[in-house]
Amino acid sequence: GTILHLVHNLIHDEEEEEDKRMQHVGEQGHMALLGHSLAAYISVLDRERLRKLTTRILSDTTLWLCRLFRYENGSAYFHEDERDGLVKVCRLVINARYEEYASEGYSVLSSRQPVIYQSASGRPGLGQHLCSQLGLPLSSLCTVPCNTIFGSQHQMDVALLDKLIKEDVEAGKLPLLLIANAGTPGAGHTDKLARLKDLFNYFYFVHYKVVIYAASRSDSMTLTPGQWLGLPAVTAVTLYRHEDPAMSLAAGLTSSQPVAKLRALPLWLSLQYLGHSGIVQKIRHATALSQMFTLSLCVQQVEDELSSPVVLFRFSQEMSSGKVHTPWTQNNLGEELLQLVPTSGLDVVELEDEGTCVRFSPLLTAAVLGTQEENVEDLMEKLSELVPVMCSTMCLRQDFKEETHRRSPSLRYIEELSWPGLGAVRYEPQAEGIDESRRKQELEKINSELLRKLQDLDTDIIFSTGPEFGTEEDCIFVGMVTEDVDVSELVNTVAALGRDIEESGRLLENMTEVVRKGILEAELQLQQANEEKLIEEGMLRQLPLVGSVLNWFSPFQSSIKGRTFNLAAGSLDSTETTYSTKAQPGRPSLQESPTSSSKKQPGQRLFRRSGAGSDSFSETSSIGPAEETTREASTPLREESTPPSGSIQPPASPPAPEEDSHTAGVVVPESLQESSVQVQTQLEDEVASEESQPEGREVEQSGS
Repeated sequence: GTILHLVHNLIHDEEEEEDKRMQHVGEQGHMALLGHSLAAYISVLDRERLRKLTTRILSDTTLWLCRLFRYENGSAYFHEDERDGLVKVCRLVINARYEEYASEGYSVLSSRQPVIYQSASGRPGLGQHLCSQLGLPLSSLCTVPCNTIFGSQHQMDVALLDKLIKEDVEAGKLPLLLIANAGTPGAGHTDKLARLKDLFNYFYFVHYKVVIYAASRSDSMTLTPGQWLGLPAVTAVTLYRHEDPAMSLAAGLTSSQPVAKLRALPLWLSLQYLGHSGIVQKIRHATALSQMFTLSLCVQQVEDELSSPVVLFRFSQEMSSGKVHTPWTQNNLGEELLQLVPTSGLDVVELEDEGTCVRFSPLLTAAVLGTQEENVEDLMEKLSELVPVMCSTMCLRQDFKEETHRRSPSLRYIEELSWPGLGAVRYEPQAEGIDESRRKQELEKINSELLRKLQDLDTDIIFSTGPEFGTEEDCIFVGMVTEDVDVSELVNTVAALGRDIEESGRLLENMTEVVRKGILEAELQLQQANEEKLIEEGMLRQLPLVGSVLNWFSPFQSSIKGRTFNLAAGSLDSTETTYSTKAQPGRPSLQESPTSSSKKQPGQRLFRRSGAGSDSFSETSSIGPAEETTREASTPLREESTPPSGSIQPPASPPAPEEDSHTAGVVVPESLQESSVQVQTQLEDEVASEESQPEGREVEQSGS
């Protein structure tokens, strides 16, 4: 139990989603997995019973495969590595063509150097692997180009191959093997097998992607039924013809060990479960899906000897410079479609001639993913929706670049060719006199906050940090857009928000120092005001009891005015204007607040041009420059007989002149977007003066 629990923890990650841990395995897949367990149990049988059972399993599986692919009088070799069958067949041919190879070894190859021919469109690295495993020099490998003028550009040039063979024979070399393709790894193209067979007496046929009946013309071929039928952990199979069992044993195609024959057991169980009709139905279903998608795309069929169930397509944009089909557009198209329709099994391939393309190969994916006709219809629907957005994005990329350059140096355009969206931009702070490390911190802080604010906007444009493995940092990547997007307004908003964040950051940094200096200056002015008050009122009014009586019979109107502290300007001003107008100066009314330069229609979403024909709009408001959003909040500064104590409090309306206040504080606005804050400090009236006034009688004191 403890060991099983340990294995369970190794397989399953707590942070990983349940549907991503393991691919879906159908009933036929469970049969294949069961075969591996049964093979382990069968291997412990007595030798004679094990020999009979393994021989029966191997012969049945070989017979079924030969019937299925119309490969008469063939033998089968089961192997894990798809390339291993090619290595064994090549060793078999060497033993057959060099009679003394078994006794003399590689020395006999020096008399006539063997030559292996392969197509230029074949699996990359296949020939090099073959030479490495056989100990042959790379000079024994001859790569035959594909047709360049006549015929398909993905098929081996038969005329050129004939010429190369004649030249090698005249040079004293021995043509040993020809590797042809019935379904190339990338595009599923098929060589002209009939002509190649007539030209070459013995050739090895690599069947890599496509199931075709023309494979019966070859002397050997490799199959991958596990991929075609959706069978996990099923080996590849190489079918070959040879009459000498001893040479097959020497080449490693057969084994005298019964346990080695148990590799066929998982496939044997799966073939038993599916039956001949079930296997044919799966292959035909994959072919039908491919034809359905081809007809929906209205693309030209591959000019091969036989039709291929592999469909390749790519995004191409008509520009002034011609057709544009960059790799990053194809990668984005494939990734977006795969995310929208996971059962499609799309992937992106790199071809030598066409470049980057999106591939739909249901023969390799439909059995595992369970792809059906409705999934292909859904794929076409998503593709028809995605292509117009990609077209409009490509058209507006240059406009976005130019608009960003116009707002330099605050905005910097980032050239990221791998980004499929509108583009990337970085806000550059304009602070001077700071070191490089501090500047880098400011850059990261401002752009991260800017990205957060942009993501909070009411728009369908996606803002992100870019690709996962991108080289640029501290950037804002703008996703794909529709044709009705106002690029100028978009860039204006990015610049305005960045400038607002930068100025707010400066205000926050300078606030502590400005408040400290302002309080010191306020204390000095309050002390001076107290001295002036003492001179104006006289000593008698300062006495608690006498002062109250004098204020009762002879009220005194002081000429000392209050003070207001403007935090943005760092200055102390008089409150006379505040009390005379009953309003705080510098604060714009709601009607004067900045608005968007372009008036939005009801329901119109942000960054959309009016009358562009967009179907989806929502109410929003654009953001103006930060200079227009500057606000000043001021509260009166009154006199006190004692030094004031500072406190942070929200802005409030100014008190009426007749009210007395016993508080002093610094008023900080609720939003840092307001670039002006005022400090209010008030002076208390004499306690003795208040106590001397009878109840029920009020004395108005201007300037209190």
